[in-house]
Amino acid sequence: MHRVVNRTVLSAQVVRLEVEAPRIARIRQPGQFVIVRLGEDRERVPLTIADADEQAGTISLVIQLAGKSTTLLGNLQVGGNIQDIVGPLGRPTHLERCARAVCISGGVGTAVVYPIAKALAAAGTAVTSIIGGRTHNLVILEDQMKAICREVLATTDDGSYGRKGLVTDALREVLARKDAPVGAVYAVGPVAMMKAVAELTRPAAVKTIVSLNPIMIDGTGMCGGCRVSVAGKTQFACVDGPEFDGHDVDFDELADRLAMYHSLESAAMDRCRLAGIP
Repeated sequence: MHRVVNRTVLSAQVVRLEVEAPRIARIRQPGQFVIVRLGEDRERVPLTIADADEQAGTISLVIQLAGKSTTLLGNLQVGGNIQDIVGPLGRPTHLERCARAVCISGGVGTAVVYPIAKALAAAGTAVTSIIGGRTHNLVILEDQMKAICREVLATTDDGSYGRKGLVTDALREVLARKDAPVGAVYAVGPVAMMKAVAELTRPAAVKTIVSLNPIMIDGTGMCGGCRVSVAGKTQFACVDGPEFDGHDVDFDELADRLAMYHSLESAAMDRCRLAGIP
């Protein structure tokens, strides 16, 4: 069992849980994730390790309450338990050696890009962070990013906070700066956002790393559920990724596969609400 020691509400549908997992806290690296299971009969859910405290023996998990399983997890309170946490899984982030990098994220993707930005800054890279959301309450972890990044730009689709527009609008401006060339871009967020970022950086051949979130079951490469097409070849996000060169990813295929179970997910969430789970 892994006990929840702290719970923070980041927005209306996003919470951060700090959970006891001392072995994982000691050895995890940026970019890696865990698969959690609330109980014996519950779904396996992959979650990025947003942060870790080696001395306290805890890891931080940021959860968007989007379906039944994530709602059950996100509703855990301090003292509650997660039965299984397997990890760390996946390949650690390859930190490009460059003077300046951009970490760009949308919504809960900021939790994924945060440990990457932290590692880049620790290595001496000047990091510009671009974080966005549809509206103000979906922009998360801004203060944490400001503590480690040289510059943080916030955007909202509706203009309720920061710059009005998409994260790619801000990225276009940063890439156009002549006095501070960007050596690498790390993008995490919705598939459409990551695809747009990759297309924006492609003409200038700026190295662009994206973190993919395909359907995942066992996290060991055995089930094949997380397969993605990268540079025309089949890769498995759980063991070959989750990070890949964004210029090589077939985003359209990824989007189609992610949509396969939407009707079943909606039905499960409806049953969850009928059972009285908020």
